Amino acid sequence: MDDSIPHPLAAARLNLPVWKNLLGHFAAVILGIIFLASGIWKMTDPFGWATMIEELRAPATFSLTLTLLLAVGETFGGILILVPRFRRWGAWLVGALLVVFMIYIGANYHTLIGKECSCFPFVKRTVGPGFFIGDAALLVGALLAGLWTRPSLHLRSASYILGVIVLATGVSYAVNTARLTGTKAPDTITVDGKPYSLQQGRIFLFFYDPECSHCDQAARHMAKLNWGDTTVVAIPTRQPQFAAAFLHDTGLKALTSYDLDLLKKTFPFGDPPFGVALERGREKGPVTHYDPPEPAISLRKLGFAQ
Repeated sequence: MDDSIPHPLAAARLNLPVWKNLLGHFAAVILGIIFLASGIWKMTDPFGWATMIEELRAPATFSLTLTLLLAVGETFGGILILVPRFRRWGAWLVGALLVVFMIYIGANYHTLIGKECSCFPFVKRTVGPGFFIGDAALLVGALLAGLWTRPSLHLRSASYILGVIVLATGVSYAVNTARLTGTKAPDTITVDGKPYSLQQGRIFLFFYDPECSHCDQAARHMAKLNWGDTTVVAIPTRQPQFAAAFLHDTGLKALTSYDLDLLKKTFPFGDPPFGVALERGREKGPVTHYDPPEPAISLRKLGFAQ
């Protein structure tokens, strides 16, 4: 619709009780802040968020695309619901996103129960009954904000806002991609007898000798770390038949790969222990020191342990 043409509905739905106007505005502001912050969060850290989405059982092949789409949708919805003339459109978009997310979590509930689901900033939460209560409250807020406001106008202006958001998301993605400039890891290796992609999420490659006391000490130290969404892949440099016993005795929760020659050719090193932090298939940094309090300090600086 042409923004310059007055619309007969422009003055509609203004004769509401004061309490409805206030409640509608309050719901819109709260939802706008939440969705705008959530969208910008995904926009500025697309690779980190893609990993988080994979933890919620989204296919790795589509996790990055889904992250970028959510970044655009949530940011767009947050802006629309904050602007009175776009509020109804924003409320319907925000409500639709909430419904889709609740349906997805509900369909995968038995698999995801207990998993961290910090889908929005400011709040730490896990999948459980409280998740649905919280999102249902947000959905009610979206309905009130959408119903207790005037019909939305100025489609052209809204489309300009969408274009700017898409452009900003593209620029942010390009900047984050440019940061992944480290050595490229092999596309796949064999892990626990199956092909495993190194091109997704955060992966820590730990090279060790099962008969090395220094490696044993390092593994026991790392077993106490909170790895968050990092996957540890352990690669024995000799005596591979002792790999399972080594992990069991040290308590290090890790997958096992025997592709030593391929990985050492890509990431050369001397004697173990040695580690490589990978993010989305690129080396973010080597981890070479294993005398306490290392490697915890290095891993935390890299963002691979909490």
